[in-house]
Amino acid sequence: MWHDFTHIFLLILTGLLPVVNPPGSALMVLGLVPQATARQRAWLAWSITLNSLLLLAASIGVGAYVLSFFGISIPVLRLTGGAVIAATGWRLLNAPAQLDHGVAASIAEAEADAAEESLRSQVFYPLTLPITVGPGSIAVAIALGTGSPEEGPLPIHVAAAALALLVLCALIYVCMRYAYQLRHLLGNSGTNVVLRLLAFVILCIGVQIGWLGLSALLAQVPHA
Repeated sequence: MWHDFTHIFLLILTGLLPVVNPPGSALMVLGLVPQATARQRAWLAWSITLNSLLLLAASIGVGAYVLSFFGISIPVLRLTGGAVIAATGWRLLNAPAQLDHGVAASIAEAEADAAEESLRSQVFYPLTLPITVGPGSIAVAIALGTGSPEEGPLPIHVAAAALALLVLCALIYVCMRYAYQLRHLLGNSGTNVVLRLLAFVILCIGVQIGWLGLSALLAQVPHA
């Protein structure tokens, strides 16, 4: 019993951890909402973590059935998600340079209501999907979910999957909550440089994921 528990736990955790990449996702979120206040960052960390948990759990549990019901294939999911990630990276790459930290903080405090409304509209898209839990993560979660025994998942499998997701989401929360501390270490100029590099990486990741989906679709086209 414990062997099955450990196997499922490690399978899900090690399968999802590299593609979710909590530290990288947290820095990407930092680039999209660099002027959030400490209270807003705490709320964002909790909200993104909760959304990620629900999204990953749904992908493992019923993701394959949902895609099948709507006739959506994994390659199409990757192609569409890659396009969204690439567009986000392009927008971040061409965003204006950040303001001085003190000026930004003053603006954030003066426009707290407007800022919170903006954050609430972004917390699921794009901060959770596709920045934190992207099409690659969903595809892996769906694949893991379809690996259940033929007789269906047993309680021990459900418990192991739940624990793995909780550990993963705890890492997401810690990284999201404290990624902003890097700004104090890097300074304004260093932060702008890092964010531009991250924007380029996001753009490349989106193109790569989209290409994986497109190449898989092209491979399905019958040759004359």
